[in-house]
Amino acid sequence: MTPETLTKIYRLLYDAFGPQHWWPGETPFEIMTGAILTQNTSWTNVEKAIKNLKSAEYLIPAGLHHIDISQLAELIRPAGYYNIKAKRLKNFVDWLFDSYNGEITNLQTVETGRLREELLAIKGIGRETADSILLYALGRPVFVVDAYTARITIRHELTDPDADYEQLRELFESNLPEDVQLFNEYHALLVKAGKEFCRPKARCPGCPLERLPHTLDIEYF
Repeated sequence: MTPETLTKIYRLLYDAFGPQHWWPGETPFEIMTGAILTQNTSWTNVEKAIKNLKSAEYLIPAGLHHIDISQLAELIRPAGYYNIKAKRLKNFVDWLFDSYNGEITNLQTVETGRLREELLAIKGIGRETADSILLYALGRPVFVVDAYTARITIRHELTDPDADYEQLRELFESNLPEDVQLFNEYHALLVKAGKEFCRPKARCPGCPLERLPHTLDIEYF
């Protein structure tokens, strides 16, 4: 695998789909909240939960810090797993207040690797969520990996079928320029391709990557 291969894939996807305008959100904190709420649900459902939080004027760090957890769970009910996600949001906001006085701006001077470790130490924050917060909310050059990313890279034989999250992240970060906007757009384009074409049961005809070498022999869901 060469950097040129990843660049070619990006170009083909971008030419086919155009800019994806990720991640929707009016503030960094809204993006962080959305990254936690979107676990195991569709963005349409997340939007409903975000709207509820905005309408109730709780979509700020202090708001989520002081709200009763049962009330928070009810407001984010549309996002599914609302009791679990309410705890995860509380854990995140508690960390923000305990470590950074509840101020997003205080995160700006923290080195990316250290900040990632701190996020991963928060109960309920996994690697994809942590990296989404770093990339989309804080503008850090961290490549986000998800099931779509894994499926496409494995089927196009860019990595071993048993590659884990960190290996996939390294694949992109070591073969692409360290560019926040590039990482942002690339991940969004892979999600688009994964949803429309590279599904568990692949729909290769019409895919922008159809003519590139690939295999469907490997089952990847």
